[in-house]
Amino acid sequence: MLRTRELSQVRVLGPADRDRFIALAEQEPVVNVFADYRARLTNLDERWLGGQVWGRFDGEELVAGCHLGANLVPVQCTPDDVGAFVEVALRRRSSVGTIVGPSDVVTSLWSLVESRWARPREVRMCQPHLEIAHVPTVAAATDVRPTTQRDLEVLYPACVAMYTEEVGVSPENDAGGGDLYRARVQQLIGRGWSMASFDDRGVVFKAEVACVTPYAAQVQGVWVRPDRRGEGLAVSGMSAVVAHVLGSGMAPVVSLYVNEWNSAARAAYARVGFEQTATFATLMF
Repeated sequence: MLRTRELSQVRVLGPADRDRFIALAEQEPVVNVFADYRARLTNLDERWLGGQVWGRFDGEELVAGCHLGANLVPVQCTPDDVGAFVEVALRRRSSVGTIVGPSDVVTSLWSLVESRWARPREVRMCQPHLEIAHVPTVAAATDVRPTTQRDLEVLYPACVAMYTEEVGVSPENDAGGGDLYRARVQQLIGRGWSMASFDDRGVVFKAEVACVTPYAAQVQGVWVRPDRRGEGLAVSGMSAVVAHVLGSGMAPVVSLYVNEWNSAARAAYARVGFEQTATFATLMF
């Protein structure tokens, strides 16, 4: 157990803490959809988490949490709470690829660990977090559909192109990275969480659902092939994705977050009907 008075209230959470951690995430269930999904999927068992989840307690009450895996994600933390997780975060910094969460919380955490952490490859401190809970009124693309395993060989290069464009490095760069990323794409297809449209040159539009809880589905990987941009395909494609998620009963809210500087994407999401509900920040290493 950590020794200071503040940190003495902090410990690793496990399967016995699953329900109270989910209750914590449910205080803002759409903002916390990633952590909520991970808790439901893994039961906070480190063997399945590929990391740990830590909690800060006030007496017996869990008041803040921190997911520490490939993604470091604060859960219901105030800027003051993050100090409780600094030392455990630093111990796992070599395995953290991304710090992501509400902008004020990430900013506060980073101010405490920056001097002892590697320099970020990308810093995105203002990312509008958007939500929609109704079927869009704009027309949905009729050719956007859930993908199947038969689509994999055409879909996979588009996923790599999107990732590289968004993150700045290819997911295939690391040893074994291509196999792992292909497996992730196959997993999303198998869950019915990958949607795309195609023409004779390949993928035209694509998007995936990254995580789902009873409260929300978070979308990622929205991409239009460069030669087809400017045709309004992101609007009609995202309209189809939202309609599918809501109409299939997958989740009652669709969420995503977008880079502040991506004015084209932000305009497309606004036309679909997304509204900003929070501001995120992401640090990539």
